[in-house]
Amino acid sequence: MPLFELKMPKLGESITQATIIKWFVKEGDYVNEDDSLLDIATDKVDSEIPSPVSGVVTKIFFKENDVVPVGEIIALIDTSGNTNEVRASAVKKSVEDSTEIKEEKNERITSEFNTEQTLKSSRFYSPLARQIIKNEKISIEELDTIQGSGINGRVTKKDIIAFLERRKGITVQTASVSAGAGSASSDEIIKATPVQPSEEDQIIEMDRIRKLTAEHMIRSKQVSAHVTNILETDVTGIVNWRNKIKNEFEKREGIKLTYLPVIIEAAVKALKEFPLLNASVDGTRIILKKKINVGVAVALEDTNLIVPVIKNADMLNITGLAKELNRLAESARKNSLKPDDIQGGTFTITNFGTFRNTIGTPIINQPQVAILGVGVIEKKPSVLETPDGDVIAIRHKMFLSLTYDHRIINGAYAGAWLRKVADYLESFDQSRKI
Repeated sequence: MPLFELKMPKLGESITQATIIKWFVKEGDYVNEDDSLLDIATDKVDSEIPSPVSGVVTKIFFKENDVVPVGEIIALIDTSGNTNEVRASAVKKSVEDSTEIKEEKNERITSEFNTEQTLKSSRFYSPLARQIIKNEKISIEELDTIQGSGINGRVTKKDIIAFLERRKGITVQTASVSAGAGSASSDEIIKATPVQPSEEDQIIEMDRIRKLTAEHMIRSKQVSAHVTNILETDVTGIVNWRNKIKNEFEKREGIKLTYLPVIIEAAVKALKEFPLLNASVDGTRIILKKKINVGVAVALEDTNLIVPVIKNADMLNITGLAKELNRLAESARKNSLKPDDIQGGTFTITNFGTFRNTIGTPIINQPQVAILGVGVIEKKPSVLETPDGDVIAIRHKMFLSLTYDHRIINGAYAGAWLRKVADYLESFDQSRKI
């Protein structure tokens, strides 16, 4: 019978695994194309995975709370169309079809977990947790004493590190294990400074997204040599242009016209001239990205942050950028982003001006090499050169800050790119139609 292999989707360029939060189906269930199958989560997004095909779910390989590598087969769906026959034999057939696969998985997981001891515990441990357990030679008896802080009491890397610090009284160095085949692991120093709260202090436990975001930010600072360049640019022409057309644009397109699409357009033009800023670093290799996919940081109501991606931003005009930006922002706030919406970014922009902040020094979104920060637009007195001499006038000014990876980008290159963006903004055609 024809079996469709449902695989864990790739949820981002730097994402190698995802956690299964909830299954909406069980073995033997019939599903239509686009029916919801399961919810999954990564450090960037929670996502609902629809069925790509219609048929009967004959086998589910992983349970809820399992951490699964990208590309791993998570379920089989029979697409033969003979639903009555398939429903009756689904479980039996799935066992016959998957016994060999299941035995291979169990053998591999047991081997990876610890080759020197047999696991008798039914608790789940992620691949990274298993690697730490193996390296530190933690016994089953010791594992059973660790209280898990993860979903449904799952023991996390943080729990194991805390246990080792209590046991040894020292800082523990661990290896970040990637589930991708052939990928290199990098060292991560986990340092815990004990803090004793007072009685009047409030204690708030980080949610899953906050924990993973924190790890992602720390890893970025450890991997990349962060440097930030800052300049101020005159955007009076853009402000005047927007004021003239914003009402007509909103009436025609049904969305508000902000300044960000214009800034994105200028940044994309400059990236074409300075390709080293649209790249990634892999060991000693510099990978110049052919596509320009711009991630835009979106703040969520729960104080977390997510970065949906505008694909092929260089192929869109201001109207197209505005529409895509609005779609992604709305989806992010409604927690309805698709996996494809947050993967493949090559450059990121974060808008501090939304919160009326003037300047910021953002952290690079790995595995990218640069991120642009945009400040609030403010009226300021400015000296202008005229044929009759210098005059002081009120202008609209804005700070731009570029944080870049000094391993491959020097200050001159970064400064020239930032100046180019400012030049595009300052020379904006106020008679432009969109």
